[in-house]
Amino acid sequence: MAKNGVLMMNIGTPDEPSVDSVREYLREFLLDPDVIDIPAPLRHLLVRGIILRTRPRKIAPNYSSIWMEEGSPLRVYTQRMASSLEENIAIPCEVGMRYGNPSIEQALQNLRKRGVERVLLAPLFPHHAQATTESSLKHAYKQLQKMEWYPETLELGHFEDDPSFITPLKNSIRPHIDEGTHLLFSYHGLPLSHIYRADKSGSHCQKVGECCSIPTEANSSCYAHHCTMTTLAVVKALGLSDKSWSQSYQSRIGPVKWLRPSTKEKVDQLAHQGIKNLVIVSPAFLADGLETLEELDMEIREQFMEAGGEEMHLVSCLNDNPDWIDGLADLVRSALNV
Repeated sequence: MAKNGVLMMNIGTPDEPSVDSVREYLREFLLDPDVIDIPAPLRHLLVRGIILRTRPRKIAPNYSSIWMEEGSPLRVYTQRMASSLEENIAIPCEVGMRYGNPSIEQALQNLRKRGVERVLLAPLFPHHAQATTESSLKHAYKQLQKMEWYPETLELGHFEDDPSFITPLKNSIRPHIDEGTHLLFSYHGLPLSHIYRADKSGSHCQKVGECCSIPTEANSSCYAHHCTMTTLAVVKALGLSDKSWSQSYQSRIGPVKWLRPSTKEKVDQLAHQGIKNLVIVSPAFLADGLETLEELDMEIREQFMEAGGEEMHLVSCLNDNPDWIDGLADLVRSALNV
């Protein structure tokens, strides 16, 4: 029987919280045509001519504010997740970042050295998107070709409402909510162009009532639909009333139209509606990083308080929580059919 292995792919992180390291990371990230999908000359002009001149100096201190003794939180928690999963399922598990280190190529080299003959490509994104899932898979296949290594490959796929994901997510939220709290689901944003492109029919996305909450063939690969299905599954599992939760999208960059409402807009709106106790969870991320520890827990917290809020709690990502590792193990075993 062929020896199984798992390539666990996450988005990536700078090697250190310095301006130069952040610039190098952003260069690789933002020049990916699956992330900024405009003609190459315009993409290079935008990234090299504008973003890389200003953004690294602005956000390097943000990385410094969350940096752990072991390194970048995203890398640390993803590696802990891989180590715990390997212990759980007794199958080699290696971490490869789409951008930065450890690279997908290095992770594949490690799996080959460990005698793996059958690889599960596992993008650590519950919700399918061109900029995350598709880009990671394309890059993995590209590296396999470059290495001239041809193991049997399988793909994990999205799992937005799978009980193996929803149950540990629900369990992580429950201790932080009561009758006086409002729960905000804050997902990473995407440009609307990515959402429209995922519409297989060309006539469904934002043209049909409740298009995000009703599963159809047209939105089977739609990120916004997947996010909504996660929200609805958690809301049902927790037994929440309609007025006790909201959904928004964070981390917008650039001048194009993005999914709305933005988290910044929604937080102001909730504060102005009299919400005093806010709980935020960000289910698009399985491991804590800049978007949760700094953007939400620092920037959005400050904004909410200034707008009249009194208390805000950020639910940690699932990271290496034991019940999530059990759930992830179930997802992996199912994908590998073992």
